[in-house]
Amino acid sequence: MNATFVPPSVLVVGLGPVGATAALLLAQAGCRVTVLEAEASLERDLNESRASTFHPPTLEILADLGVVDQLHERGLVSRSYQYRDRREGVVAEFDLSVLKAETAFPYRLQSEQQNLVEIVHRELLRMPNVEVVLGAPVESAEREGDTAVVRTGGDRPREWRAPWVVAADGASSTVRKCLGLDFPGMTYPERFLVVSVHDDLSELLPGICEVNYVSDPEEWLVLLRTPRHWRALFPVPDGAEAAAVTAPEAVQERLQKVADNPGGYSVAHTSLYHVHQRVADDFRVGPYFLAGDAAHLNNPLGGMGMNSGIHDAVDAARSILAAAGGDPSRAAGYSDRRRGVALDLVRAATHRNWETLQQKSPDKRRQIHDKLRDTAADPESAREYLRVSSMLVSRA
Repeated sequence: MNATFVPPSVLVVGLGPVGATAALLLAQAGCRVTVLEAEASLERDLNESRASTFHPPTLEILADLGVVDQLHERGLVSRSYQYRDRREGVVAEFDLSVLKAETAFPYRLQSEQQNLVEIVHRELLRMPNVEVVLGAPVESAEREGDTAVVRTGGDRPREWRAPWVVAADGASSTVRKCLGLDFPGMTYPERFLVVSVHDDLSELLPGICEVNYVSDPEEWLVLLRTPRHWRALFPVPDGAEAAAVTAPEAVQERLQKVADNPGGYSVAHTSLYHVHQRVADDFRVGPYFLAGDAAHLNNPLGGMGMNSGIHDAVDAARSILAAAGGDPSRAAGYSDRRRGVALDLVRAATHRNWETLQQKSPDKRRQIHDKLRDTAADPESAREYLRVSSMLVSRA
């Protein structure tokens, strides 16, 4: 930072993994940071289906922030993943070790996003230049000249003013709505059912990796392991009745079709939700920077949502620091950079994953599988493929 740098005051709206990352980076740079979190408590049920995959460039960011070792203590290293066919078995296995020349983390780390939030929250509470305000839902956000004016309700009704705001307040972002930004996109024709089980699927399906994308023209699925559970993700027709889909006997029937388990599955949690692909018209309005789900939504096939949101947070924080140091050019380019990643990488890659898994044409399925096999078998092709899927090509 140059000699003209004066640490600014920054509001961070939302203390999920995106807001937490922005707050910690800004605080470590000397900024006076106020974090406004709508929920009165940060306690979350770790059985819930939330983001759990940390890609290599995200781990690099967390290493720079000094929290990656703590996250590893609560995580599971996944060094490879598979594309499988529900009838034929393994199609291709991708070994992330081919990335070892360009990252210190040539793997995925499986760890529930709440673990990162808890780790960063503890760090923030130790810092005298940080105030974390819980139970403070944002009710309005506007501009007075170059100043952001944010008003909160709930247990903490108050007006907050700052020269900069990082809005990481999720898919239903009040900040985005108050700024009048459209959120165009689409909703997928099916809902996603996620079931977390205590059973070890690697014993029931020998040879699977910690992450598995399973194609099938009738019912594709994803199987992934977290430190606490195995998760299975299924598509559900939009017209299906939620109560019938999530009924214990219906859940058991789906799981038994994945792998026979005579004793029945021990189900920890079940959730059913709609999935969207949406990107805001702009990621920056004056002093406001939108990041994470407040700015863009995508399907979870590939684990890019939380990761790209954390990358947004880093870019937004560095843009604010650069502007405070007398260089506004980085802030001026924030929206174009991050919208470009959301549109050209995240949206494209995750939608392509969905198309691959649910493809119904036998000829196209064969072509897709052949291409995946050829790519995985060639080290250079595999490396280029994994640079994209691991988001190394879009480092913040």
